[in-house]
Amino acid sequence: MSDPKDPQDELAGSEQPFVQHLMELRDRLVYAFIGLAVCMAALAVWPGPGGLIDLIAVPIKAHMPPDAKLIAVGVFSPFFVPLKVLAMAALLMSLPWWMYQLWAFVAPGLYSHEKRFAVPLIVLGSLLAYIGIGFVQFFVLDKMFGFIQKFTPASVAATPDIASYVEAILSLYLAFGLAFQVPIVVVLLVKMGLVSIQKLKDFRGYFIVLAFVVAAVVTPPDVISQLALAVPMCLLYEMGILGARWFVKKPADAEEGESAAS
Repeated sequence: MSDPKDPQDELAGSEQPFVQHLMELRDRLVYAFIGLAVCMAALAVWPGPGGLIDLIAVPIKAHMPPDAKLIAVGVFSPFFVPLKVLAMAALLMSLPWWMYQLWAFVAPGLYSHEKRFAVPLIVLGSLLAYIGIGFVQFFVLDKMFGFIQKFTPASVAATPDIASYVEAILSLYLAFGLAFQVPIVVVLLVKMGLVSIQKLKDFRGYFIVLAFVVAAVVTPPDVISQLALAVPMCLLYEMGILGARWFVKKPADAEEGESAAS
């Protein structure tokens, strides 16, 4: 870390009182929630709460009889469930805006090389979250419901409750969105000097076991969804090791070049 008295320190003299940091945090949260409200308003107009429900119901309806529908058991489910889906869709839609507000809050306290390192990770983290959720919507749910349908007796009519269905898939969205952040976590651990790349390689076997344990805990009790989470986590772990090599060594090489030039 640079000496705050060093005249070459680009952050020298930029310190702010704690109250100003709180005010800045408040402003960033207000901007973030305004973005969320705008996205909710836009999605309420098109495709609307009903359209969003129809979209997320596609995987399960593909394995139901043509005339079958999801049911609403709760008295207030027809109102609160679409509203919940609308809020979650708006949050996903505004995720880049939230990440930008986070970046704008912490950027003044970062050095130039830290900013160059942080921006790609923020963009990559948002992209990986979208990929994880899309993976659930277009692959995991279809395979999972197809697997479950094979064990449904012919005498049983599968008419799931919309509230329990939405709760289940939202938990899967969250689980996969977080699990797909494994490369970001690995890179940050190496960047902060908490672990080395060699230790990550040595931990590979333990991580595979850990991935399957996590998948067994956070996914429904079917082998399809568990494999669909555990296998990508293992692959993303390897991507994190490769990314750590690139992110960590590249800044080091750049600093050596600057030192040689000076």
